[in-house]
Amino acid sequence: MKASSVPLPNNAVAAMAYYSQKKKKLWARRLTILKSSVWFCILLGWDSLTGRLLQNQQRRAKMLVQKLIEMGPTFIKVGQFLSCRPDIIPPIYVEELANLQDKLPPFPNEQAYQVIFEELGCPYDQIYAELIPEPVAAASLGQVYKGKLLTGEIVAVKVQRPGIIDSIALDLYLLRQLAGWAQKNISFVHSDLVALSDEFATRLFAEMDYIEEGLNAEKFARLYADLDYVRVPRIYLLYTNRRVLTMEWIDGVKITSTEVIRAQGLEPSDFLTVGFKFSLRQLLQGGFFHADPHPGNLLVTPDGKIAYLDFGMISEVPPETCDLLIISLLHMIAGDFAALAQDYVLLGFLPPETDLTPLIPKLAEIFGNIREASVAEFGFKQSFEKLLALIYEYSWNTPRLYLLIFRAFATLEGIALKVNPNFQAYKVGYPYVAQWLLTKRSPILWDALKNFCLNNKTIQWELVSDLLENIYQSDDFHLNETLGRLLEFLYSPQGNSLRYVLVDEVATNLESLSQETFEEMMVLTRAINTPFAPITRLIARLQNIQQFLDTKLLVNPLNFTSFLELSKLLFRPEAQRLGQEVVSELGKRMLMRFINTPSP
Repeated sequence: MKASSVPLPNNAVAAMAYYSQKKKKLWARRLTILKSSVWFCILLGWDSLTGRLLQNQQRRAKMLVQKLIEMGPTFIKVGQFLSCRPDIIPPIYVEELANLQDKLPPFPNEQAYQVIFEELGCPYDQIYAELIPEPVAAASLGQVYKGKLLTGEIVAVKVQRPGIIDSIALDLYLLRQLAGWAQKNISFVHSDLVALSDEFATRLFAEMDYIEEGLNAEKFARLYADLDYVRVPRIYLLYTNRRVLTMEWIDGVKITSTEVIRAQGLEPSDFLTVGFKFSLRQLLQGGFFHADPHPGNLLVTPDGKIAYLDFGMISEVPPETCDLLIISLLHMIAGDFAALAQDYVLLGFLPPETDLTPLIPKLAEIFGNIREASVAEFGFKQSFEKLLALIYEYSWNTPRLYLLIFRAFATLEGIALKVNPNFQAYKVGYPYVAQWLLTKRSPILWDALKNFCLNNKTIQWELVSDLLENIYQSDDFHLNETLGRLLEFLYSPQGNSLRYVLVDEVATNLESLSQETFEEMMVLTRAINTPFAPITRLIARLQNIQQFLDTKLLVNPLNFTSFLELSKLLFRPEAQRLGQEVVSELGKRMLMRFINTPSP
């Protein structure tokens, strides 16, 4: 059967009409599921009655993983779905389900060849010059062969399991029925289980559409084509349909294969850093996010690139959400936990009417040490575990988008723990976030940047210096572009108040320095007999001027290329206006000093 006629389970009316004609099949599957799950449910109930739920949690979590594998592909996917829902199940179960291996015995090649024929319209040997009989991978939804096109290109061919759509649709229909019953009859269930089952069904059916996966891969490749360290396989859409996907074969090893990578003269930690930065770019800049970067989907190629595979789980992030995520990170870094609590309302985690006052010190306790911690000390997993108590206390919402983000970065964190437990996500990610904060030209971001830099009409120089230093360390740093954006920001509606304070503070410092330097010069002209002490003091004063420029304005010693870039910047209208404002303010101060100086 080429295409399944079963309706989506979340189309309740159509599904009911369809399965009402298949009651025998429904009851047979119910009994199979009941047989596999009843012993687990009995043991879990006994643990509850005897007060040993926590004591036996690890054992039961491992048992659940085995039961899900026994029940087949749908339940393997249910386990993977629950592994990114720590708001629904305890952390120990999340951890065990995250290790759920999506592996099943391969199905016969003859069935795979038949699927290819049904989907592509001709026998496999009229498309592929070669198709190696032994599958290189077999998972719950399909299996992958290595082959060669008639035109000579080496390819990977993913073929969906025959009948899998009908099988999964049946299971999803039963799960939806169970969710509806539980929601009505179990008092402590507060989540919308029917909505969750519908969401899961929609996502799973999308993952089974290989045309959609191929289009996702092509879009991903287009968006990030400028990154020479990322490799995305070419998709052969001519030889792709809903149940068959033909893509370029990429040689490589898993990112966690540290010994093999080092044997190639490469450093595994470098790829970890690159992968983390690239995920941030997908999330905050591209808005097209690979939500499943596990080691099987991230390969290190012999030429030192990261190859991304399997684009069935992709998430699109709206630009306004990207901005809010950047702002929340900024508040976390600045230690502004009152603002961070408000961010969680704007992001949709908390209802608008939530009393945030008691939440603020709890957020400070959770995130207070983020700047210096390694993933072994503080990471997504640990932070989410600490947030669990708050989730239940504050009726925390967990929109699917953020759960996918959590899953992706928790997966990267798991890779980091294997490759380099001392990896510091903050120190790797902050330079990129800082650069994007300034250069995106977003009014929302620039308003947050102004609040970050300015507190009670006082510039937070320590935070500003840290921010600019991180921008300087960013891979995307360009002196002229960065200073140009900084000038644009200062003359934007969001940056005006910061510019007024900046001009005032620069004028104050220059006024003080000029007065002290003038006094040193006067001492020098009179010190004929003891010249070295005043000269030393003058040199110190000049060093103080340089120190002011370094620490306040971050004008570091420039090479010739940087000097040329900076000289071009001086011709920008904003730079000239800023200089004029500083000179004007300094002139006013000197005039007032002259007027107020008493006559001799």
